[in-house]
Amino acid sequence: MQSTTESLMEKVTTTLAIQNLIDQADAERGMIPVEQIRSVILENVLVDTGATTLCLPKDVIARLGLRILKQVVVETATGISEARIFRDASISLCGREGTFECLELPEGKTPLLGVIPMEALGIEVDLKHQSLKVLPDGPTETYLTIL
Repeated sequence: MQSTTESLMEKVTTTLAIQNLIDQADAERGMIPVEQIRSVILENVLVDTGATTLCLPKDVIARLGLRILKQVVVETATGISEARIFRDASISLCGREGTFECLELPEGKTPLLGVIPMEALGIEVDLKHQSLKVLPDGPTETYLTIL
């Protein structure tokens, strides 16, 4: 899936496709039809370099049927609070795919794409052009390092 980005008051947003990883595995094993894989396409996801992880509103997590992993303490602009972390969100962005945990936001809040999923997928924010930049993963250059 091709990512679309736009500048909204100097913010970078993107379109993000998300599927339930467990449903994907069940479909691969023939336990459910492919059409039953729970998925969403979210537009205007805010690319937030101040956020650590993927953050999704409660109603989106419920539509995806993601399972809770743990409850954590988080620091937000309004202070310290508790939040729930869910597992097995399989995302597609800029032609790359990965599976990540996601932090639950209140219903109706803007979804956020944080730095951990972007780094794992080899995608970075190009602030000058207000867009996303896909880092190389070819035979002579790669964003993946093992030192």
